[in-house]
Amino acid sequence: MTIRRIVSNVQVASEESMGSSRDFYGLLGFEEVMDMGWAVTLASPANPTAQISFFTEERTAPVVPDLSVEVEDVDSVYAQVNASGAEIVRELRDEEWGVRRFFVRDPIGRVVNVLSHRA
Repeated sequence: MTIRRIVSNVQVASEESMGSSRDFYGLLGFEEVMDMGWAVTLASPANPTAQISFFTEERTAPVVPDLSVEVEDVDSVYAQVNASGAEIVRELRDEEWGVRRFFVRDPIGRVVNVLSHRA
């Protein structure tokens, strides 16, 4: 299994909070790489896999995940995780913005968004 990146996900109370967070992390050198209105991702220009995302909500799932892990083959990871008996919070599915993903709860209760970009 190949892990491509890990992203910390932070839920914010409002679009204003999202803007303040974007401005603050910009001071640390992060640049915006995605803005879907309800979700914004910032990345390091020197290391694009170093990212942080801010969410006002999660539009296609029941909860904002705590962490995102991009893997090479989400289908095989889903099969492995599902077979382990871990709690699947959101079933595997394709999203309109080009990813295939599912959510799983880890042993300490954190929700992990596991995804692959579709070709």
